[in-house]
Amino acid sequence: MSFKKMGKVLLIAGLALALAAPAALAADPKPIKIAQVVGVTGPYEAYTKQSMNGFKMGLEYATNGTMKINGRPIVVIIKDTALKPQKGKQLLTEAYRDDKVDLAVGPVSSAVAVAMLPVAQEFKKILIVEPAVADSITGQYWNRYIFRTGRNSSQDAVGNASAVAKPGVVIATIAQDYSFGRDGVAAYKAAAEKLGAKVVHSEFVPAATADFTAPAQRLIKALKDQKGQKYISIYWAGKNNPMNKLNAMKLDERYGIKLTAGGNILDALKAYKPMVGMEGATYYYYTNPKNKINDWLVKEHEKRYNGAPPDFFTCGGFAAAMAVVTAIKKAGSTDTEKLIATMEGMKFDTPKGEMMFRKQDHQAMQDMFHFRIKNNPKLPWAECELVEVIPYSKMDIPIRNKK
Repeated sequence: MSFKKMGKVLLIAGLALALAAPAALAADPKPIKIAQVVGVTGPYEAYTKQSMNGFKMGLEYATNGTMKINGRPIVVIIKDTALKPQKGKQLLTEAYRDDKVDLAVGPVSSAVAVAMLPVAQEFKKILIVEPAVADSITGQYWNRYIFRTGRNSSQDAVGNASAVAKPGVVIATIAQDYSFGRDGVAAYKAAAEKLGAKVVHSEFVPAATADFTAPAQRLIKALKDQKGQKYISIYWAGKNNPMNKLNAMKLDERYGIKLTAGGNILDALKAYKPMVGMEGATYYYYTNPKNKINDWLVKEHEKRYNGAPPDFFTCGGFAAAMAVVTAIKKAGSTDTEKLIATMEGMKFDTPKGEMMFRKQDHQAMQDMFHFRIKNNPKLPWAECELVEVIPYSKMDIPIRNKK
């Protein structure tokens, strides 16, 4: 072969390689790495399992089954905090620094979340809080890298207050003695009093409390001589919920004191079966929202999990996934600053309906569901029969971020 012909062959081969290179790169793009930093072990492990399942299903739904965003494959790295704040802080540091994740989602515990927030600021990476609830997460401890798809204590409080609070109503509260309980009761008291009710007493007890005799006596003392409709509002997460023990005291018969509480996971709703007619508000119950995403979630979850419907935190994990995919698609990037600019004020669809990240504190505004307990004999748990949807546009949720 002559030098001239060899040159033409080399030129053609070079052009072929040059044309093939972008295709090769496109076939193997850089993955989008997401850390899910959650309490896999510990007393909230049921919440975590739901959140993980929901997040996976949400990614699947939002990507039409491809598990890719803008052509980039998604890699989810699970890290177990064991519900220890210091470990949560350490694992999020590891995720950002060593695993080079683009963003993180979690945790379950509010105490762990508060410990993790400064890490997101240090590494200038987004942390989507789901499902930790304390107001302080998007309040006094918030920074601009924090977004939350989970509801906050004020959203719980405003929803639950709207179910029973009005002029002539007198309320006492009982809650766990840590940030979840104290933030929740403070928000509930403010919301109930704004609606015309009077909150006369609050009991805060350790999360491990088993004997509620003494706090119950103090609640009764605070309410029994009051005029009007009387309620004990229970604000509780996890095990040792005092609802059954308070109900066994026949407070309504003896003192005219009714119970009110927010929704919960299906397993916890088994304890609600004797509470027929009790009203409250919930973040999610699988028959309450009416939209195509929830229809898909319910149908697919029942298909995959032996007929079991999706639960409280399944919806939460799903909502976080919808936020992640919507944000990255719209931003066209995983760059933190581009994501923040995109996510502030961003609306996105979830099984609950539309959510919107509020610009001031990145809290997701979302509907709540006013329910009445119904004892459906076909179900092992109490049914949260929908009374009305409480739209987020009509919920006055305080902005507690002072920065």
